[in-house]
Amino acid sequence: MTIDWRYTIEQDLGILSVAGYLGPEAVRRFGGAVGWVVARGTGPVVLDLTELRSWSAEGQLAITEAARRLADAGRSLELAAIPADGSLVPAGDCPDIPVHCDLAAALAAHGRGPSAPEEERQEWRTYGWPARHRTTSISTP
Repeated sequence: MTIDWRYTIEQDLGILSVAGYLGPEAVRRFGGAVGWVVARGTGPVVLDLTELRSWSAEGQLAITEAARRLADAGRSLELAAIPADGSLVPAGDCPDIPVHCDLAAALAAHGRGPSAPEEERQEWRTYGWPARHRTTSISTP
């Protein structure tokens, strides 16, 4: 089992939403999504885990590695809606990773409300992104 993802840029805030199970089989795909994020946009990134069913220890390590990659690019990572089955415990050398109870709280922390109209944002997603979340976007395999 793997994950699907959607990356949205709204002004200077990136939102990487992940759906599925972030286990050992999904770590590489998640790393690819983070590479996509690093290559596009500027500013902080909120990792929206609302649609993530669960994560493994390897998945949690992938998130801390994402925080390092983004920090190396001069960007920060924040989490929204971590799975109920545990909390993220990053290694001591990992950048701080603020955690928000949900995406609305993360957006509010940046002075944002609900998503902007489509003409004010860019969006990319995997083909498997859950149907109820689909919007007009650029798809990636």
